[in-house]
Amino acid sequence: MVDAPHPAAPLGFGLRAMILRLASSRGFQKFAAKVPGLRRIARAEGSALFDLVAGFVNSQALMALVELRVLHQLSGGAQSAAELGARCQVPEARMQILLQAGAALGLLRRGRDGRFDLALRGASLLGVPGLEAMIRHHRAFYADLADPVAFLRGAEQTELAKFWPYVFGGEGDPEVSATYSNLMAESQALVAEDTLGLVDFRGITRLMDVGGGTGAFLAAIGQAHKDIRLDLFDLPVVVAGAKARLGEAGLSGRVTIHPGSFRDDVLPRGADAISLVRVLYDHNDSTVARLLSAVHAALPPGGRLIISEPMSGGDHPDRTTDVYFSLYTLAMQTGRTRSGAEIAALLKACGFEDIRIRWGYRPFVTSVVTAVRKKA
Repeated sequence: MVDAPHPAAPLGFGLRAMILRLASSRGFQKFAAKVPGLRRIARAEGSALFDLVAGFVNSQALMALVELRVLHQLSGGAQSAAELGARCQVPEARMQILLQAGAALGLLRRGRDGRFDLALRGASLLGVPGLEAMIRHHRAFYADLADPVAFLRGAEQTELAKFWPYVFGGEGDPEVSATYSNLMAESQALVAEDTLGLVDFRGITRLMDVGGGTGAFLAAIGQAHKDIRLDLFDLPVVVAGAKARLGEAGLSGRVTIHPGSFRDDVLPRGADAISLVRVLYDHNDSTVARLLSAVHAALPPGGRLIISEPMSGGDHPDRTTDVYFSLYTLAMQTGRTRSGAEIAALLKACGFEDIRIRWGYRPFVTSVVTAVRKKA
């Protein structure tokens, strides 16, 4: 049963309240559409509002383009709806609609002859590591959001909770672990790229990546800094694929792999820096507090902590993180997307100092918080 809506609350007084009252008035909207200066604002707001309304349809069109590998097929040159429809086993008329939608979204380009080829945005999509895999993975996320009100009221089980079983503790099924490890590894290239741009790794002699999966982040750091020794700590079923990946990167002689669980095992000592890459937002506050305390204990005085993950905008809500990642981590049923200030407060409570928040160049990829264990 859906609760009866409450009457709208009065908008109050003052200039802002007056503007809001006018914006919500259909009569003023009609007036604004006729006035040159206001018309531009009205059109922009109307377009932005419709973007919100059409968002799911846009995402599903993108999903179809990816699942049918339309972008890949067009990377060799322009094709018609008839040609692509035959290859994808989609009726020509329906393929025409999908291609037209792809062009409207800026992923494809329609030529004067009616054929379609890649636009810059579509080519860029193909070049982003792990993006296609993430789009396919969204089937589970979309299923969880099919009834958003029920989801927000607290669904008993979500598809994403099944996909990321490791966050509940334990090792889980090896096949499932391999799937999520590969998905994370494919996206780590961009995370490492932005982290390297935000953090100065000079002076670090030994870096341990806790929750580092199959070593994709360490591989990028190791190739950028030839003098840093590397340690990888994660669940045994997860790090099983790390040896091959790090070997291919030419880092076998510089890496020590530590199978273990930060929930149950003491973190290895010896590193003068520890990184947590896309780890904290997988877990609730109590788990995060215990992990940060364990990191503090594992670091020597003056040792550095690097936290890299998408973060909430906090007092200044960010569209990319406060919508997508906040709902995504909620669907995982264990995690939470925190702001840099929230992470800083957790670090301070554990005894860290010199805490610095670095908002990312691409917040949807990552932002960074760094801290130091107090020197003796």
